[in-house]
Amino acid sequence: MNNKSGRFIVTRHHESVWNKTGRWTGIKDVGLTEYGKEMAVKMGKFLKGQSIDRVVCSDLIRTHETLNGILKGMEVLEIPIQMSSEFKERDYGDYTGKNKAEMEKIFGKEKYNCVRREWDCEIPNGETLKMVFNRMVPYYQKNIIPDLVSGQNILLVSHGNTIRALIKYIENIPDTQIRFVEMPLGTIIFYEVDEKGLMLSKELFEIE
Repeated sequence: MNNKSGRFIVTRHHESVWNKTGRWTGIKDVGLTEYGKEMAVKMGKFLKGQSIDRVVCSDLIRTHETLNGILKGMEVLEIPIQMSSEFKERDYGDYTGKNKAEMEKIFGKEKYNCVRREWDCEIPNGETLKMVFNRMVPYYQKNIIPDLVSGQNILLVSHGNTIRALIKYIENIPDTQIRFVEMPLGTIIFYEVDEKGLMLSKELFEIE
C-alpha cells in the first residue's frame, strides 16, 4: 500500500479573449488569445518531467486549449483525460459579458468587490461562490481524493473562481477570508493532501 499521497497539480487556464478585454466570462465559451496559447505551452514546459497519471479538465474551451498547450510543452502525447462540468467557471448570469471596469463604476467599489470576491454574494440568474463550492466539492471528494490517496498524480485544468472554491476546501479557509484568495491566470499549485483531501503541503508558481 502506498502511504504517500500523489501530487494534485492545480492549474488555471491562461489569457482568454474576454480576459484580455476585461469582461466577465463565466460559462461563456470563449477561447484563448494567441498569447494565452503561447503561455499554456510555457506552463507545460515548466511541468515537463512531472509524472501525471490522469487529467481532469473543465468542459469549457479555454481550459481545453490550455491543456493542449500544457501537453505540448510537456511533450506528452497520450494521457487519460476526464472532462468535468463540475469544474467549469462560475456562472456570472446577467453580468456575463459586462466590462468589469464599467460595472465597478455602476456598482461602487463595495458591491463590485462583493460580486467578485465574497463567499455568498448573489448574481441575478448566476452563481455565488458558495454554489460553485457545492457543485464542485462532491466531485472532488468522490472522483479525485481516492486516487490521490492511492498515490496517483492528477493534473486539474480549471478556472479562477472554481479553483478559489477548491482552495477554500483544501486549505479549510473560513467564509470571511475567501475574499483574500487569488488564482491568477496561468498559476500552478502543487498540493499533497490527506485522506480527506485537505492540504498537507503546498507549492505555488505563477507562469509569466
